Amino acid sequence: MLDATCTPQILEHLQKSLTHTVYDTKWIPGTANFVAVGQHARGTGCLQVYQLEGTDAVVARSIEGTAGFKCSHFGAGRVSEPRLAVGTFDGKLQLWDLEQPKEPLLDLQAHASIINAIDAFGGQSYGYGPPELVTCGRDGCVRVWDVRQHDAPVAAFEPADSNNVRDCWCVAIGNSYDDQERCVLAGYDNGDVKMFDLRMNKLRWEMNVKNGVCGVQFDRRDIPMNKFVVTCLESQFHVFDARTQHPQKGFASVSQSISTGSTLWGVHHMPQNRDAVMLAAGDGSLSLWKYQYPDQRKVKDQDGKELGVAGSVQQLAQRSLSSQPVNSFDWSPDKQGLFVCSALDQCLRVGFVTKLHKL
Repeated sequence: MLDATCTPQILEHLQKSLTHTVYDTKWIPGTANFVAVGQHARGTGCLQVYQLEGTDAVVARSIEGTAGFKCSHFGAGRVSEPRLAVGTFDGKLQLWDLEQPKEPLLDLQAHASIINAIDAFGGQSYGYGPPELVTCGRDGCVRVWDVRQHDAPVAAFEPADSNNVRDCWCVAIGNSYDDQERCVLAGYDNGDVKMFDLRMNKLRWEMNVKNGVCGVQFDRRDIPMNKFVVTCLESQFHVFDARTQHPQKGFASVSQSISTGSTLWGVHHMPQNRDAVMLAAGDGSLSLWKYQYPDQRKVKDQDGKELGVAGSVQQLAQRSLSSQPVNSFDWSPDKQGLFVCSALDQCLRVGFVTKLHKL
């Protein structure tokens, strides 16, 4: 256990009220600037680039889209190219050059309706594989896109039964440790969690966690799968040890509920410490947790097959920021502990976590 002298604290640096709703926030890699995407009251999209100036965040650039922007990601491009992929409320996948934002570089109909989430990895200064994006939508589809090919997805995982389509709320890409391997996690409104193997182009693993899945994330994208976190309605989250997959029992996991009893809207691993994770909650709070590995990560079952062993989780800090849900959060990839987030009270917040060197 940590004593009071080394316990991290979640502090708010600035708060900025807006006249529109923000649905996603992302730091621009290599800078102290961030983007916020969302929707105006009139239904059009709002993409704004902010610069930090003391205790204020100043709008440096603003883009208005024909439809609201729901999600965004920088991951499919090189750090030197500030190109932002966004998913819209009318199912479009767009790629914007933030230096020359007159019109999107890419504008394609990726889903039949709203794109709920987007993740990306590839074409960067580390890791392997092509520059790919993965999207999911209300149509229940999970689709993988190569930004160099604009006509069709390079992989697609569609609902098996068109009469029983489940809303896919979240996706994450990982296991990208060489030029062949890559996996995608998807979470659905009925509690299903599915892992798709992109090399084999098939479903690798699935289970139901009994509550709608609001967030999924690998602890790192550029390594062989280590662990991943699933967050849910009804205040629950699950940490799966992905090092060992048993042929019948799948991945070992540990489950935990947060004390406030509210929906966990998202999970965000700290880039500089993959065992520290921030959870964004529906009661307007953030909570920081740390994963503790077990003494041994796998054992043999009675048939001699390898079975994973789950560790434990410990809450390190908690902070209430808003009376409304925290609906987006992003760690700075460059400065440890710095974060930006938004809530449904139409406010942006920049904050930081102290004493992380004690972890």
